[in-house]
Amino acid sequence: MTEFIGFSDSETFTQLPDSFFRQLLNEINDAGELKVTLFALWRMEHMEGPFRALCETDFDVKDLGMPELEVRSGLEKAVGHGSLLKAEHGKDLFYFLNSPRGRAAAEAFTKGDWREAGKIYSGPMERPNIFKLYEENIGPLTPLIADALKDAEKTFSEEWVADAIDVAVKRNARHWNFIQATLNGWKEHGHGKKQDRRDDKESRQRDVEDKIKKFVGG
Repeated sequence: MTEFIGFSDSETFTQLPDSFFRQLLNEINDAGELKVTLFALWRMEHMEGPFRALCETDFDVKDLGMPELEVRSGLEKAVGHGSLLKAEHGKDLFYFLNSPRGRAAAEAFTKGDWREAGKIYSGPMERPNIFKLYEENIGPLTPLIADALKDAEKTFSEEWVADAIDVAVKRNARHWNFIQATLNGWKEHGHGKKQDRRDDKESRQRDVEDKIKKFVGG
């Protein structure tokens, strides 16, 4: 067995639904089901293109480290538990994630409407969540930073936090203190993007930046 050298700061992370930990993890008692479920969550999140579903051959036996029969058994158990949906049309069979979009896409596919099944996933691109944004643009997500991001999301909104991260990147001030100070400045003086008059916006922004510099010791 090859020794695992550990996770790196540069790699991406896959989001897992909270319900996976709150319910499914306690109910899954088969290693095959657990592997195919995690594999499906990972693959579907990183898939490109509008049609986000997996056929049986997409579950690579080498990646999963188990025989083909165990992969099939794991898929059936995942469908039985309700984490995955199995949809068939003619000779074609695909597995969808049991989410609102996945259910709608599976239903459309079962009716033979491939185009509609793909359109369900090809709408406006959703913004990455703030945890992923922070990791990709600022640095490692420590427990303290994760808690701070959660509190900021509740206080200011996810959109404001994402905008503050964007400002930090543009200003080359990649640390949490700058982001927090930016949010506090927007709360006190108004979000820079929401100002109606350009002169007023620039004046307020300069005032906010001055406060930020004092806060972070810049």
